[in-house]
Amino acid sequence: MSSTSEEPWITWFCSLRGNEFFAVVDEDYVQDKFNLTGLNDQVPHYHQALDMILDIEPPPDDELANDPGQSDVIEQAAEMLYGLIHARYVLTNRGIAQMVDKYQGGEFGHCLRYYCEKQPVLPVGLSDIPGECMVKLYCPKCQDVYNPRSQRHQHVDGAYFGTSLPHMLMMVHPELRPPKTQAKYTPRLYGFKLHPLALQLQHQASDHGRTMRAMKLAGQQQPREKATGHK
Repeated sequence: MSSTSEEPWITWFCSLRGNEFFAVVDEDYVQDKFNLTGLNDQVPHYHQALDMILDIEPPPDDELANDPGQSDVIEQAAEMLYGLIHARYVLTNRGIAQMVDKYQGGEFGHCLRYYCEKQPVLPVGLSDIPGECMVKLYCPKCQDVYNPRSQRHQHVDGAYFGTSLPHMLMMVHPELRPPKTQAKYTPRLYGFKLHPLALQLQHQASDHGRTMRAMKLAGQQQPREKATGHK
């Protein structure tokens, strides 16, 4: 599936269900080769993908781009290239401005932690390398990360937002950083706080149980390996 001739590819891509987190990258940013340095080594069919993003008709002698059977291949390359461009763009002033609007509008969702009181979150990658981890949501109040609530956002590559976005945004706009939450859940039993020693003993018992199960499993596998070796 690709954009219509009347709608720019970038606008079409950002309007797709599941792509709501993406900012609309300015075409002049994409056209500046300096901003794309090194991406030709990361993205297959780089030139065809770039032409698709910029709505440029492929030259008649480009067999790959003009082969209808290869349109899905070029489309996937264009999505990857746009994602990597996007990760750079959202660290610029124009990109940050778009992400601030989305953040303040709650478009990325809110923290799942009860004590964060529905604090708006920001998308973040746990790696800058494509294919390593899907996008997560960073809460600036508890300073932790969570999976997106919607399934459609759990298949977006985290590298398309990068590891720096929330922290760069808060550096540029420190007035948006909420105070770190001090509220914390307190375990209780019959209304009484659990002593830290009780929790420590529970963890020790749990660790011991896992160790014993692992040893038992290893003991069960060893006779099977010996029996196999005698055959």
